[in-house]
Amino acid sequence: MNKNIKVAIVEDEEIIRDGMKDFLSKAAGIDIVAVFSRAEDFLNNFLTLEIDVVLMDINLPKKNGIDCVSEAKPLSDNIQYLMCTSFDSPEKIYNSLKVGATGYILKNAPPQKIIDAIVDIHNGGSPMSPQIARLVVGSFNEKQKNTDLLNTFTPREQEILHALAKGYQYREIAEKLFISVETVRTYLRRIYEKLQVHSKVQALNKVFPK
Repeated sequence: MNKNIKVAIVEDEEIIRDGMKDFLSKAAGIDIVAVFSRAEDFLNNFLTLEIDVVLMDINLPKKNGIDCVSEAKPLSDNIQYLMCTSFDSPEKIYNSLKVGATGYILKNAPPQKIIDAIVDIHNGGSPMSPQIARLVVGSFNEKQKNTDLLNTFTPREQEILHALAKGYQYREIAEKLFISVETVRTYLRRIYEKLQVHSKVQALNKVFPK
């Protein structure tokens, strides 16, 4: 039997915080175990929490969400951080991912999209709003290739890495290469193992460094 995903919310705006708590509490397979309005309160209670995913706002009073993730991530690498914010600047996206966040979604996303993102990030994905994904892909396209590292991969693995860098989704890659989506996932697992990373964003950042 699958266990419910244990979620914590860190959000300073009461209306948004209560709204998230309300629709997530009704979502199948998700348990809200803690809600905080400040990063400091989350960090002070961190070691006593049993959580899988944190919905983290960026614009928090005093310590911001990026600094909060930077402090919390080294304490438990198993917890996934989904930045849920109104900010869509490339710098904030990059800084969030750099400190350990593995997903980034805008607050105005429909509730079901946020629920799907929580499930996706818990299952090893790197969910992002479409507009966020375009910004990230654009930044990768401007990066210099790590040619030596890229050459350590098989031609097929290189094709998949290049397709990811262009912003293709798994199904689009499968159609482009005439393989199944599951085969794409198998190749990605091998790529992650070789790079010793755990997400698409980390893999691209290593192969196409800034």
